[in-house]
Amino acid sequence: MGKEENLIESLNLKFINGSVTDKNLMEEVLSQNKFDYIFHLAAVASVADSVARPVETHQINFESVLSLLELVRKYQKDLKRLVFSSSAAVYGDEPTLPKKEESVIRPLTPYAVDKFAAEQYVLDYNHLYGVPTSAVRFFNVYGPNQNPESPYSGVISILVDRYKKLQSEVDTQFTLFGDGSQSRDFVFIEDVIQALLLVADKPESLGKQFNVGTGNAITLTKLIEVIDEILDIKLPIEYESEREGDIKDSVANISRLNSLGYEANFSINEGMKRYLDSENLI
Repeated sequence: MGKEENLIESLNLKFINGSVTDKNLMEEVLSQNKFDYIFHLAAVASVADSVARPVETHQINFESVLSLLELVRKYQKDLKRLVFSSSAAVYGDEPTLPKKEESVIRPLTPYAVDKFAAEQYVLDYNHLYGVPTSAVRFFNVYGPNQNPESPYSGVISILVDRYKKLQSEVDTQFTLFGDGSQSRDFVFIEDVIQALLLVADKPESLGKQFNVGTGNAITLTKLIEVIDEILDIKLPIEYESEREGDIKDSVANISRLNSLGYEANFSINEGMKRYLDSENLI
């Protein structure tokens, strides 16, 4: 869902354009390079897409992960850590809040099933084969450069796009599925990066999974009110029926991540101001 032009040239990056399902390409990359760290972020990140295309998304979200683990096991003997990106979707609609890493797992969609299964394989490769792995369960990540045109876009990037059109006096409205009372733990990208670096580096995170969030939830209605207030504008809302597979409420218990030294530095107000400023809206 990203764009190549978002990469910073001065960071001496090597960009390889390919798919994690391409076994020949993946073997070439893993056999011909030595890595200190691998951050696995590749996925079809759309719950709706996984419902519509369960077989295709399974190949990307699960089968390619297992193939990668075997390649790492074979070729990356000096790897310090592989950090796998899982999702809060694994908890499903089990009502107990906040979600702890040991909470009941009740995946409701192919996306959630694949993420949980892949995550468990990642951790088992540490326990069974000594591959240094950890996993993170992202809650709702947002921040600058998110692509609102992607079918996998998060709700905040879509909202920001609608506010941008509204400020440009383009006739627009935001479609809200449900009544707006559903709540999410929105975590700013800089806090996510902080979490990833801590999990990759700390010895005590080896072989474990970690919630990545703020520990605070906000309803979608309240989120829209926050942005309305920051921009001093009123976004028109169109209400539609709830979508199949959507979860009512979600908020992270981040005490395990806190034990590594993590602190969520961005409240929803602070994160939204940073995001909106990056889009030249304030």
